[in-house]
Amino acid sequence: MEVLIADDESDLLDQYRFALEAKGHNVISCNDGEQCLRIYMIESEQQHKDNFSTPFDVVVLDYQMPKANGIEVAKQILAVNSHQRIIFASGYVHETFLDSIKQLGQITEIMKKPFSLQALVDTIEDKEIYNQLEKLNVDVSAIKELNPSHAQIKAYFDVLCRLQKGRTF
Repeated sequence: MEVLIADDESDLLDQYRFALEAKGHNVISCNDGEQCLRIYMIESEQQHKDNFSTPFDVVVLDYQMPKANGIEVAKQILAVNSHQRIIFASGYVHETFLDSIKQLGQITEIMKKPFSLQALVDTIEDKEIYNQLEKLNVDVSAIKELNPSHAQIKAYFDVLCRLQKGRTF
């Protein structure tokens, strides 16, 4: 997966990057919101020339960063690509949740700091959704072979859950 991470805590940023790279993900990291936006816009422009998908599978943003906070960065990213998956890493979950609704007009994924590196990897790799799909007797390996986006996996899971609720036995 292609991952962009922005966090002003260099030690945490390095840990995130190393953990994700150890799992085979390509990671670009930066220390502030302005740098994150520059990277995103450059990659988005290049990706747009190649095809019309998002330049990153996921963007992980610290809620409070210098030069531009996570909400400001997310707002500009979503203006360019409304389908970009964004995860906020925040010690301020309540504020992040409210700001994401008020300023972005949507709910985004939020991970409460501090979290384990494995929790970050699992969230990015959609481990919880895949576990839930297995409980619904779905052949997860067949789905993974298709290399679906997070949005596709989530939509598939939501449809299966609605179908499951509608069953009568």
